[in-house]
Amino acid sequence: MAGQGATGLRRIINATGYSLAGFAACFRHEAAFRQELAVLLLLLPLALYLGDNGVERALLAGSLLLVPLMELVNSAIEAVVDRHGPEQHELSGRAKDIGSAAVFLAIVMALLTWLLILFPGAN
Repeated sequence: MAGQGATGLRRIINATGYSLAGFAACFRHEAAFRQELAVLLLLLPLALYLGDNGVERALLAGSLLLVPLMELVNSAIEAVVDRHGPEQHELSGRAKDIGSAAVFLAIVMALLTWLLILFPGAN
């Protein structure tokens, strides 16, 4: 990679460019990421409106942000596994399944967070 030895502001600029390229690649190649971003864009304003205080707003919004974050990690795992080769291997399947499980847990965490904050009487 170009600029690996960069320091200071140049390193930050380079890192930002790599991050934006990662977002673009995931958006372009992963339907699940696009769907999760759509849900995020719909629910994030609600999270900021429905939270009664800063902590609740942070929990509602943060739990939503964890879902696409985990999808980025899962997509990176899948890309590395697929780059290694098309043949079936137990460890490749396990890595992909574990990445998928991480996304699933992020979704469960978001749902649980929203339920506990928005419906406190159900606790």
